Amino acid sequence: MTNVVLVGTLDTKGVEYGWLRERLLRTGVEVVLVDTGIMGEPRVPADVPREAVARAAGTELTQLREAADRGAAVTTMARGAEATLLRLHAEGRLHGVLAIGGSGGTSIATRAMRALPLGVPKVMVSSMASGDVSPYVASSDITMMYSVVDIAGINSVSAPVLANAAEAVAGMAKGFARAALDRSRPARLGAGSRPLVAASMAGVTTVGVDAARERLEELGYEVLVFHVSGAGGRTLETLAGQGVFAGVLDLTLSELADDLCGGILTAGPDRLSAAGRAGVPQVVSLGALDMVKFGPPETLPERARYRRVRVHNPSITVIRTTEAECAELGRRVAAKLGAATGPTEVCVPLRGLSTLGAPGGPYHDPAADRALFSALREGLRGTAARLHEYDTHINDPAFGRAAADRLHTMIGAVSAAA
Repeated sequence: MTNVVLVGTLDTKGVEYGWLRERLLRTGVEVVLVDTGIMGEPRVPADVPREAVARAAGTELTQLREAADRGAAVTTMARGAEATLLRLHAEGRLHGVLAIGGSGGTSIATRAMRALPLGVPKVMVSSMASGDVSPYVASSDITMMYSVVDIAGINSVSAPVLANAAEAVAGMAKGFARAALDRSRPARLGAGSRPLVAASMAGVTTVGVDAARERLEELGYEVLVFHVSGAGGRTLETLAGQGVFAGVLDLTLSELADDLCGGILTAGPDRLSAAGRAGVPQVVSLGALDMVKFGPPETLPERARYRRVRVHNPSITVIRTTEAECAELGRRVAAKLGAATGPTEVCVPLRGLSTLGAPGGPYHDPAADRALFSALREGLRGTAARLHEYDTHINDPAFGRAAADRLHTMIGAVSAAA
């Protein structure tokens, strides 16, 4: 039997959840309705009442009501919803989850969804979904649908939107349930027959990273490539910290430049840290540290308008990093890698860090590159991280293959010692 879990506030959205439950039952799935409401009375009966959700968070519903602190109550019920969904998943009673809501309901439901493993279908219909959804999605695989109108009754606009969401999650859940019965498929990420390797890539480092990926696949690995878009780097870090990867090939670090210089695609200050903390073998390069990414040209901050500016595409404008910025980036990379607890090697392509930074390219700046390399060498002196320099460009296929071979050797040494 396929089970879809509905999770939401049945005091304010009870009518809509009742409608969704009936729609889902007509698709042939079973429904488990979880109530995360707090103050008002539920409009429809729940399979998991709000009192049970509060207790799953370590408190009583009466205490939340008496405190009359909406922010604290939402946080608590989100924690309880997370514990509830994890329990239902462990019991085999969750093959997909669907929620609807505004800002509060979206916060509660998506926290619970993010706790579920990758691959479990997760659909959130929200009035917040037309803006920045990164706080809700983070590094998970939540599907966000814009509700168009507020979740306030069933009408000519909300009905087709909610119907589509119900049909979508029902179809995904059925497929997920079938896959769970397929013994030939791994039960979790990283449990397959081929070891997993993470690789970071941008459009300006694609050729080199592709060569590395192809070499690793020849050597028997499954390679997951993460686009350094901010979210991509955060996801790589999350999975590396969970021990999913046998190794990490982190050849593209532009998110660090965005973090330093105020670009829009930063992955936060912890980028390039998780593999080192977890002791995962890693080979790192300096791809795309020669640029910072901003939005369309008209959004460039004043300080960036008089730098070397290039329109990458209609949504992304890049500026060249300066000598001072490159030196600081070298120090930051060295500090992160010098603190790593596992095998760490750094491959430096001396002839350029991106397609734009190649000799003859618009961002070719030997002085800035030298500042980066010099600070990196100095910062790694006395650490366990090993530095290798190549008289080549990062997009030379030979460079990518060499980096892949180094990672393969490191992974083999760790496996032999285990």
